[in-house]
Amino acid sequence: MEGTRPTMDRVKESLFAMIGQDIRNKTCLDLYAGSGALGLEALSNGAQTCLFVDESDLAIKTIQENTKGIKNASILKSDAFKIHQKIKTTFDLVFLDPPYHLSLIGPTLEYLIQHQLLKKNAIIVCEYEDEIFSVEPFQLLKERKYGKKTIKIIKK
Repeated sequence: MEGTRPTMDRVKESLFAMIGQDIRNKTCLDLYAGSGALGLEALSNGAQTCLFVDESDLAIKTIQENTKGIKNASILKSDAFKIHQKIKTTFDLVFLDPPYHLSLIGPTLEYLIQHQLLKKNAIIVCEYEDEIFSVEPFQLLKERKYGKKTIKIIKK
């Protein structure tokens, strides 16, 4: 899909190996979903539900096509910082893969805490390049670099 940069297969494979059994029966949020690849992979690995959120019309159309027939997938066209106005759920597992040049990981983590969108012991997977952010008050579980890309897995 033009305008997105899907997670490379080897990075996605490694990422899901790192979180392993932390996926089964979890409620997932794929924020800045793009094509929805991370949320779809979570569903195929046993996640109970996944909410895909993106503000791009093209991304939403792509996610709709990619999730056709998947009952436990839902889609929300929204700015990432306004979802608390539209949903009343909390999440066990969150994928954050925002556009790299906007440095959104830190502000998004703060937003998720402020609006109480995370369940106790929630796992957050952050994918980014050249962004500096604090993982406080989270616990850093794992961190891996893949060229310019970094994956941090943190826990509430």
